[in-house]
Amino acid sequence: MPVSAAASAREILTRLHDVMASRNPAQSKLNSVVNIIGEALSSEVCSIYLLREGLLELFATRGLAQEAVHVTKLALGEGLVGTIAQNVETLNLDEAELHPAFAYRPETGEEAFHSFAGVPIIRRERAVGVLAVQHAESRRYESEEIEALQTVAMVLSELIANADLIDPASGGGSTRLQSTAPELGHGFKLVDGMAAGVAVFHQPRIVIEHTVAEDTEAERHRVYAAFDKMREQIDRMASQAEFGGGGEQDEILATYKMFAYDEGWSRRINEAIDSGLTAEAAIERVQQRTRQRMREIDDPLLRDRMHDLEDLSNRLLRIVSGQLGTAAQMGLRQDSILIARNLGPAELLEYDRRRLKGVVLEEGSLTAHVTIVARAMGVPVLGRVRNIRQMIAEGDMLLLDTSEESLFVRPTQAMQEAFEAKLELSQKRRAAFAQMRGVAPVTTDGHRVTVMVNAGLRDDMAALDLTGADGIGLFRTEFQFLVSATLPQREMQRRLYKDVLDAAGDRPVTFRTVDIGGDKALPYLNHDEDGEEENPAMGWRALRLALDRDGLMKAQARALIEAGAGRALNIMFPMVSEPWEFDAARELFEAQRSWLAARGRKMPTEIRYGAMLEVPALAEVLDLLLPRLDFLSIGTNDLTQFLFAADRAHPKLALRYDWLSPSILRFLKRVADQCRAGGVPVGVCGEMGGRPLEALALLGLGIDRLSITPAAVGPIKAMVRSVDRGALMTAMAGMLADPGSSLRDQLEAWASEHSVELA
Repeated sequence: MPVSAAASAREILTRLHDVMASRNPAQSKLNSVVNIIGEALSSEVCSIYLLREGLLELFATRGLAQEAVHVTKLALGEGLVGTIAQNVETLNLDEAELHPAFAYRPETGEEAFHSFAGVPIIRRERAVGVLAVQHAESRRYESEEIEALQTVAMVLSELIANADLIDPASGGGSTRLQSTAPELGHGFKLVDGMAAGVAVFHQPRIVIEHTVAEDTEAERHRVYAAFDKMREQIDRMASQAEFGGGGEQDEILATYKMFAYDEGWSRRINEAIDSGLTAEAAIERVQQRTRQRMREIDDPLLRDRMHDLEDLSNRLLRIVSGQLGTAAQMGLRQDSILIARNLGPAELLEYDRRRLKGVVLEEGSLTAHVTIVARAMGVPVLGRVRNIRQMIAEGDMLLLDTSEESLFVRPTQAMQEAFEAKLELSQKRRAAFAQMRGVAPVTTDGHRVTVMVNAGLRDDMAALDLTGADGIGLFRTEFQFLVSATLPQREMQRRLYKDVLDAAGDRPVTFRTVDIGGDKALPYLNHDEDGEEENPAMGWRALRLALDRDGLMKAQARALIEAGAGRALNIMFPMVSEPWEFDAARELFEAQRSWLAARGRKMPTEIRYGAMLEVPALAEVLDLLLPRLDFLSIGTNDLTQFLFAADRAHPKLALRYDWLSPSILRFLKRVADQCRAGGVPVGVCGEMGGRPLEALALLGLGIDRLSITPAAVGPIKAMVRSVDRGALMTAMAGMLADPGSSLRDQLEAWASEHSVELA
């Protein structure tokens, strides 16, 4: 019969405390444990499986055949128990046999039971066993019962560790053999750069040795005191953080601070203490629940927010346990590369920027707060590097090259020399490109190419002067929405847009209206009414969402118009699929302009409206739209995945389709020719334009407006100044007519023959 999680867990823990304190053998203790849990939950079956020599072995059971104990064994991923351990997930099934992973073991006699619930027994973030219950009747277990099982599983991890029942090979052991041979790790570039330094682990893992509380109120007071101390630390860091320009980083820290003061989080920890756990175990229990939710969340932004909460949990755990020594507090003594599973923004800010040369994460994403802060600090970051702790030991020499998405561990002398040579060459090339910032990108036959940069933060505006770019070809306004804890108010938006225009001076800025939804969902907007999407990249996002939630778009329109007072304003609508969508968006902006003008507000000198061509369908009606457009920008990132029906985030597909395939280039040429005939400027904003060989192909198609990452401006300028555009366009026409086996090879050969610089 369902009972409250706290009451059920407290009853079990009270009885388990006596079992754990007894001098009985480990097997006897486990036999007692399954009986205690089964009785407390009125469960006909309760079983404990432990990971030994790579297999999950049935160690104790109440309700299954006793002859199966130490006989029934399952591999990781095999059966329901193996699936729980492999995925470190909970299963709750009313009909166990219907689950695709179900595996029947006749020696257990479990055919009499229908329902099944199982939770992983976790030690040092890895599953070392499984606790499962079963009933003869078909029923789904209540959330309170699952909560009780998860709490008990946590205590079991302590019991089996103290009884030396954890298999060292499973990851529960405290030691491992560390290789001294060179190794190469691969990851995902989050912040570009190269760095060399010794490996420093952000924090040693805190192992909780005591899980059952002797005095609940004393544990509660320990948590209250730890919360007070943690909040003081966060407040102090937030007040001391300096980026030299303010902006989104300040909003990130404000969001982080909001989590630190979240009452729901502290309430869940208190509930865990009520169930009979120590302060440390209660924090870890809530943290485990957070990690479980992270595995179930598809939305990357929400996962990043959960990482912030994980960061705070780690901080709180260190405080309450008295183990405060992170690498930041102990101080970096030499050039270092920081190693962590993940980091919160405040934790990164604690490090000495003179010594911190790079960061390597087991997780991480481009939209994570720590990535944004690291970019502002100028610290290269490589994310999604697997098995870091198995590969690297504290103090190992590391070479980090995020442009190659590589990490060299314990490099040989030859590796170090090659790395230093590349670093020196990279620094020389950057210096040479920096000297080109005042040089115009003009082809050898006198054609001026427009090279602009993409931006999304206030700090990105510094790239205009550093690179000598012609302007901002794409300002992603959604970034302000993604890093805010609540919907940014109109005045906050206006200040950002005005700051951007002021920084640009007389150089043009093209603002793309908010592109949210899909993989950029906002937690403070209710997406339930939109329904679950199987293909969010092609779903309710960008202009589609904005026209539906027109209050959001009206506020942005007013903010942009007010910010652009007295100067030209360029507005671009994302993911236009049909002309009527562009017309509706333009009419909305014009209505807001009229509303503001009627109230005496100063207006922009002109508003130029453009569209992004990302959806291939728009190309088929471009002749209808061009007369209404002031400019067109081709978003090659989304366009490519739509043309090939291939998710660009899918690891098996990301590199499968070439930007220099004839299908893409022919499509782009058709669009460019139409725009040229209609007298509408056309450009490309996307990664394609930032790669010298691909940009060369775009010039050959007649596209001479590029908006790219700041780091790519120098190489693209150098390429432009080394090419004869007329000869290139003639050559490209021939290649597209007869592309042969590889258009990329043909273009590379042409570039080599004509001494085109493709750095």
